[in-house]
Parts: sequence; C-alpha cells; structure tokens
Amino acid sequence: MKVLIATDKPFAKVAVDGIRKEIEAAGFELALLEKYTEKAQLLDAVKDANAIIIRSDIIDAEVLDAAKELKIVVRAGAGYDNVDLEAATAHQVCVMNTPGQNANAVAELALGMMVYAVRNFYNGTSGTELMGKKLGSHAYGNVGRNVARIARGFGMEIYAYDAFCPKEVMESEGVIVCDSADELYKACDVVSLHIPATAETKNSINYALLNGMPKGGLLVNTARKEVINEAEVLKLMADRPDFKYVTDIMPAAHAEFAEKLAGRYFATPKKMGAQTAEANINAGIAAAKQIVGFLKDGCEKFRVNK
Repeated sequence: MKVLIATDKPFAKVAVDGIRKEIEAAGFELALLEKYTEKAQLLDAVKDANAIIIRSDIIDAEVLDAAKELKIVVRAGAGYDNVDLEAATAHQVCVMNTPGQNANAVAELALGMMVYAVRNFYNGTSGTELMGKKLGSHAYGNVGRNVARIARGFGMEIYAYDAFCPKEVMESEGVIVCDSADELYKACDVVSLHIPATAETKNSINYALLNGMPKGGLLVNTARKEVINEAEVLKLMADRPDFKYVTDIMPAAHAEFAEKLAGRYFATPKKMGAQTAEANINAGIAAAKQIVGFLKDGCEKFRVNK
C-alpha cells in the first residue's frame, strides 16, 4: 500500500518523520509531494496512491478521477471543505479529518490576535484590556472550547452559541449560552468565529449581525473565509469607525480592507492557525494512524462522508 503526503504547505520535518514511522511500521510505503505549484503535479502523484494525507490541499473530482487506486483521504485538521465529499463517495473513497489535533494552536492564535487588536496593533498608542470583556464563541467545538479555556485566564466572561452542542454541556463548563447568533453578537465585545463553511453559513457574517455588537466591537476569524460577507463587512466598518476585524484567512478584498481600514484590520499573510510544530505533529501522526486503522482493520471512526 502506498500512502502519499500531498501538501503545498509542508508538515514540519519532525511531523513527517512521525508519519513515516507509523506508515512504515504498518508495512506501507510513504511518498511525499511537498510545495507543489501546479495541479498537474498533484494529479500525477495520486495515480498510484492508496491513501492521501493532506492539509488545506484541494481534493476534487478531477483529482479523484486521476487516483485510480485511492481508498482513503485524511485531512490533517478539523475542516474538510477542501474535499469534494460527494465526488469521494461516488469514487468509493473514505474521507476523514483529525478533529481536535490543531485546536490549541488555533485557539492560541485567536487570543494572540485579540491582544494585538485591542492594543491597537502595537502602534504605540493606548489600547484596552481583555479582562472583564465579554467573549462570544460562535460555535463551541474543539477550538471554541480551547479559546474559552485560555480566555478565562485573561479574566474574560465567556458566551457561546452553537446549534449542535447541548446547552447543558456548555453550561457545565461555565459558559453563558445564547439561543441565537444575533443574541451572541449583541451581548459580546469580542466574537471569535469557529463555524465551518457550509451552505447555511457562507456569507452569514454580515452587516446586520455585526452591527448588533457593542461599541468597540472586535471580530476574530480563525475559521473560514467563505463565512464572511466581505462587501457587507467593509460597509459595516466604514459606517462604524469603532469596529475592528482580524482574520487568519486573508479576504479576497484584502487590498481594499487594508487601504480603507488601516489601524482597524489585520490579516495573516497565510493561514497560520495550525502552523505550529506541535499541531503539525499531532495532526499528521493522527492522520497516519487513522489510515493504518482503516486499511488494516476497516476502522471508520472519523469518516465524514457517507
């Protein structure tokens, strides 16, 4: 069996070494395609792969068509909207993610970006503190829980809205539960986004929702670019000079945000949430173990397609 690591943003070497150890211990072959610049390179590499480990790399119908021997794709990370699940199912390919492995890394970045924003992006002027502020977690999964854990250390009051997480679970962790996104945004000084990009959530972070936030509102996005209605956020920030937006996913309209909203907007040059040695190792090795479990024992615990 051949396992391919296909990453345009490579894993850390120590993570690759850990993946190799798991794969070769199972008697499988490991192949690497790193820092590729053209889709044709990926299409060629997948031709004889039985399993693929990816990060943010796109696995669509064209890639699946080329991968005649493919049985499983594992996304080393939580989000998997970069994989065409319907096409994978049609090709009888199992798709998995590795939930929770990157959660602390993303959460630490989210809090770091909050500090950066409330301290006026370290421009030398007087800012504010996070202590005593109300933090809203829009979704309360692995990342949201870690954000809440760290934010408590800053003395923040934690709110959350998650349509899929039981209210009693959130309340048992000391969270003030909101019954709607509107209620969350109206209550909180800072909102941290952790929702996936789905048909329901795409462009859902819009003018009306954000305009409900208190004066001095801050939006932090370490989730997905697609959930942001960029045109409406630009308008909101033009109308509200008190509002700030920081994101780990550079908007399509980044140049316009940067030009018009200097001093109130920041985007990382490349998605950084999971870019730590620890997250690399955790997610990569988890992906390798899941592939071995699937190919040897048929384990589908983390399968995300039908």
